[in-house]
Amino acid sequence: MSVDDTSKSAGSTEIHRTGRMTLYIRRFMRRPSAVVGLVILGLLILWAMFGRFLTPYDYSNLDFAALGVPPNAEHYFGTTDGGGDVYAMVVHGLGRSLTIAFISSILSTIIAAIYGVGIAYFEGFVEKAGMWLLDMLLVVPSTLLIAILVRSAGGTSGWAWLVFGLTIFGWVGLARVLRTVTMSIRERDYVRAAKFMGVKPLTVIVRHLIPNLGSVLVINTVLGVVSTVSSETTLSFLGLGIKAPDVSLGTILNEGQSVIVTQPWVLAIPALVLIILAFSVQLIGDGLRDAIDPYSRSGGKAA
Repeated sequence: MSVDDTSKSAGSTEIHRTGRMTLYIRRFMRRPSAVVGLVILGLLILWAMFGRFLTPYDYSNLDFAALGVPPNAEHYFGTTDGGGDVYAMVVHGLGRSLTIAFISSILSTIIAAIYGVGIAYFEGFVEKAGMWLLDMLLVVPSTLLIAILVRSAGGTSGWAWLVFGLTIFGWVGLARVLRTVTMSIRERDYVRAAKFMGVKPLTVIVRHLIPNLGSVLVINTVLGVVSTVSSETTLSFLGLGIKAPDVSLGTILNEGQSVIVTQPWVLAIPALVLIILAFSVQLIGDGLRDAIDPYSRSGGKAA
């Protein structure tokens, strides 16, 4: 074999490094259930955004010529006993529930990351005082306070107050988890070296500590969507959340539970949409956990 052939053979064994994000995506895409969940969630989001263009009816308009009619060619999901188009209501309600869930989940994760990592980094009195505040917030009747906030709002601004209330009380549990995880990370050499070199605490928290919690943050953000949707639906179902003329999946379920015998579609259709939404996000969360966790069963399948 010539020298040129030998050099070519050596060159062919060049090692190609794979980025961390690329590796995560490959692992995620190798899990069929996670891909199915992502596709379902994507379709639901597209439906919530553009589904209103498929019907001439609006969620707030009533058709008094069709009171309590079952699903048909004109009213795809039927109507309520007041003449509301269930299809238009479900599309708008799904969009409203998703908006509340995503905004609240993201904001809660950001607050929990900064607070939980911060009190663990400073240690001492700051950590004790921070944990005392978390313990106090855990015993606060959050549902009652959120209901008071939302009921004090007028018109269609109730959803914004609902986001505010769910965010205020939604970060506490995650902050406790992040504080516990950070207690081990803060002892690593690069964190101690940054402290010794006089790096500002906020810089250490943002650049060195929070990025090492990326897997926990991503998974909790995704799964937090399901939790927030459930909380919003429960509050709205009980009449403590979204108020008329605005609608969400919870308000539709509240309206449908009183006519479940005579008009079952009013309850069954939004309930089915809610189940599909929760199922899809759960599949995505499981896929992300396996993709990010180096000890998962899919860890060695992607190069």
